[in-house]
Amino acid sequence: MATEDQAKSGDGDVTRRDFLYVATGTLAAVGTAAAAWPLIDQMNPSADVLAMSSTEVDLSAIAVGQSVTVMWRGKPVFVRHRTAKEIAEAEATNISDMRDPQADKDRVQKPEWLIMVGVCTHLGCVPLGEAGGTWFCPCHGSHYDTSGRIVKGPAPKNLEVPQYVFLNDTTVKIG
Repeated sequence: MATEDQAKSGDGDVTRRDFLYVATGTLAAVGTAAAAWPLIDQMNPSADVLAMSSTEVDLSAIAVGQSVTVMWRGKPVFVRHRTAKEIAEAEATNISDMRDPQADKDRVQKPEWLIMVGVCTHLGCVPLGEAGGTWFCPCHGSHYDTSGRIVKGPAPKNLEVPQYVFLNDTTVKIG
């Protein structure tokens, strides 16, 4: 029978036992990580969600005074090439009288391009574009000006401006 002194002195059984403990612990850790990875990975956004996270719009096809609607994250986004008259009206508006005061220069990066989410801030309807670059929500009568700011009606806020960046003079990336 081996004494305690023999076990501490480097007997082969103690080394084998230590190896088995380390190997078992390592195998358990690798097994746990392998089992947990699919659960963690499924929390990442799917490919269709990533594809909708941004969209590029070709601005060269949009004439002055024209609006186009593109889809971004399942919502309509209005892209309007504003006329000089619309820009002047938007800049001349007295924002102190507005429900949600916001200067036109804070809503646009380039004055000739107005980009905003086309969802009414009252109940989520899609406003209709009218002549002259204004919008009207037919559900409850909210009116928005040439900068997408609420002028009258029940809507509490201006139309939302999404994050966007001009990639060049003819392309904008929304999102």
